[in-house]
Amino acid sequence: MRLPAYAIILAGGYGTRFWPASRRTRPKQFLALAGGQESLLERTYRRVARLFPPRRIFVVACAEHRALLRRQLRRMPARHLLLEPLGRNTAAAIALAAEHLRAELPARQPDALLAVFPADHAIRNEARFRRVVRAALAAAAGEDAMVVLGLPPSQPHTGYGYIERGPRQKRVQRQAVFAVRCFQEKPDRKTAVGYLRAGRFYWNSGMFFWRLSTFDRLLRQNLPKTKAAMEKLAGAISGRGYAGRLRRVYRRLENISVDYAIAEPAAARGQGRLLVADIGWSDLGSWAAVYDWQARPGENITGQSHFLLDASGNWLAAPGKFIATIGVHDLILVETPDALLLCPRARAEEVGRIVKHLQKTKGERWL
Repeated sequence: MRLPAYAIILAGGYGTRFWPASRRTRPKQFLALAGGQESLLERTYRRVARLFPPRRIFVVACAEHRALLRRQLRRMPARHLLLEPLGRNTAAAIALAAEHLRAELPARQPDALLAVFPADHAIRNEARFRRVVRAALAAAAGEDAMVVLGLPPSQPHTGYGYIERGPRQKRVQRQAVFAVRCFQEKPDRKTAVGYLRAGRFYWNSGMFFWRLSTFDRLLRQNLPKTKAAMEKLAGAISGRGYAGRLRRVYRRLENISVDYAIAEPAAARGQGRLLVADIGWSDLGSWAAVYDWQARPGENITGQSHFLLDASGNWLAAPGKFIATIGVHDLILVETPDALLLCPRARAEEVGRIVKHLQKTKGERWL
């Protein structure tokens, strides 16, 4: 029997490294950071909808962003927008979507394929992305294992997790499928340089593929309390008491990522598979990464009228204002009505420290 394939888009999180543009009420995934007018979430949904019909796409996000989600995702069925009462990380989000998906499967269809996509990434080569996703789904359908996309590293990045490639297992739809030897956490600079030289390490994309039955087994093995709680929730999905039960269930769930909870143990047991995805990817993880995505080396990026004299490599955003700079290079400037960020591009990864400071000092009005 050919298994139906479903997509799960993970749209939670707050994007603290994009302060002051990213706030609790409008975090990173709702911003147009990849250029043009579409938000990252809208781009992801459009990209995924070329592979899966809307009736087979679920989006998991925070309840407080309901209005934004409905505005940006007008095409998707309302019942497929799954709103979490509080954040419990990606393992819980995928488990919630899996239960809703199961509730829609006909009795004669005991299994399905799951594909998981983060909502806040950018991809240049979408045709190649579609080819590798189809191959990953076929690989997941063919065995009781987890499949993950690995991204060829272009630099010794210390902000990403890595996947070590094992022996080649087979070919599926002209794509090589490798065993996953192990997942490695974010390395220091020296270790990352070694990974790049070794040639068998890939960035972890956060894009995973399983059969529903495989995900269930791995969830039960590694997060039995979460699995039991979700099974209890399943009986209330179509009932009037669902919202209340969901809140009670979420308070008791472990707060852990799918990488730690499921992917790493699966790889350790020889149940992980890797497809290499050279798709022109960026996680757009900081203002510097957004600059690199949109600009040519040395180019200044501004969204409004400006005068730039002896200036290069700057990202300058002050909506509604004329920008004038003289003799400045490689800076990030982002202004909102109530806050201003100014930092060197090379230190853009540290912007999250501002958010931590505001949280400690009760600067809630700027969050």
